[in-house]
Amino acid sequence: MSSTPATVARPSVNALAAPLVEALAAEAARLRLAVSQAPDGPRLIDAGAGVRGSIEAGRRIAEICLGGLGTVTIAPAGPLEAWPFTLTVHSTDPVLACLGSQYAGWSLADEEGDSGFFALGSGPGRAAAAVEHLFEELAYRDPAGRIALVLESGGPPPASVVAKVAKAAGVAPSDVTFVYAPTQSLAGATQVVARVLEVALHKAHSVGFDLDAVVDGIGAAPLSPPHPDFIQAMGRTNDAIIYGGRVQLFVEADDADAKGLAEALPSTTSRDHGAPFAEIFARFNGDFYAIDKHLFSPAEVVVTSLRSGASHRAGRLVPELVVRSFA
Repeated sequence: MSSTPATVARPSVNALAAPLVEALAAEAARLRLAVSQAPDGPRLIDAGAGVRGSIEAGRRIAEICLGGLGTVTIAPAGPLEAWPFTLTVHSTDPVLACLGSQYAGWSLADEEGDSGFFALGSGPGRAAAAVEHLFEELAYRDPAGRIALVLESGGPPPASVVAKVAKAAGVAPSDVTFVYAPTQSLAGATQVVARVLEVALHKAHSVGFDLDAVVDGIGAAPLSPPHPDFIQAMGRTNDAIIYGGRVQLFVEADDADAKGLAEALPSTTSRDHGAPFAEIFARFNGDFYAIDKHLFSPAEVVVTSLRSGASHRAGRLVPELVVRSFA
């Protein structure tokens, strides 16, 4: 797989996301969020742990996760009659937006205390730290004076995690904004479903497709209702993508490569396809990493070759499993 040369100017995902973060904090009351900051500490935006939060907050958090390089909209459209509201994600720089920012690839744990805290970090702050090998492949790092990181978490990060993030990014703790929400919340569920395009890009990367050939991308998935139980909530957000998600990628590639990518991407390629995610999770006794990694992708994919104009389709929606999961 080739990568973009380091000498090519790339946009700063932290700079682009900064106005979105400030707007989120400024409108916290309307969005049912809580903002706090101790002296010399990070700014904390609770979007669903100790507060109610909102779908709109989740939509905005998803755009922050995309590093300001994507739009997220919700509209009453889609093929699932029982669950008509669809979340649509679009980016004109999908590789950088999704893999360089949105992907929840930074594992953060309290290694110095006994809090048991663990969360996956996503958003533009990842690119400032660039501790994941993925950034070497992308040939991208985004040094920034202020950063934002989104955590799928039911509480704020402990001091050890704050220090780890600040040190890796080369900023003071007071220059870090953490936005956090559990999957069980309105905002948490919304921002996870907004990863429908990201999971397609991640799978394209995992199967060895040349990411430089990906020019544009758009994805859509049904907006899943939250659930107070973590396993059920996680199951619903995954099912929205695995059985109800659609993605179209536009690639600078010939038909053979475009067709091969289309056939490799859908969740239908997985041996574990065919049951609600919560049931699959239980089947593997709660071992997330025992589940076939090929399951984590959209239900249906269209890949359009910009060289030939031909579009190649693979996979299929499974509306009955979405309804079974959401109900």
